[in-house]
Amino acid sequence: MPSMTDLLKMARDAQSQIGQMQEELARMTVEAGAGGGMVTVVANGKQQIVSIVIKPEVIDPADPEMLQDLIVAAANEALRKAQEMATAEMSKIAGGFNLPGLGNIFGGGA
Repeated sequence: MPSMTDLLKMARDAQSQIGQMQEELARMTVEAGAGGGMVTVVANGKQQIVSIVIKPEVIDPADPEMLQDLIVAAANEALRKAQEMATAEMSKIAGGFNLPGLGNIFGGGA
């Protein structure tokens, strides 16, 4: 069984690794589309929307609801992928340990 000193060192090391991972996740991105690629959303690993691209042919002033739905669908999928990516990256640090609340570091639930 590890000593208290060993546990504290492990906690400091893990905290440092988590900080580095958060910086790395801010640079990592995922992309999701809707409407056959008519709307594309890019999100980073911190679950922030980085960009939205809307193809001009999907813009119909008579049907703004369709465009709104496509944006919401693409954004939700991008954020889902970003959460999945963050969870996968953080599990590398966790080393297979189940750490309660780890997903909350990035605003998601775990």
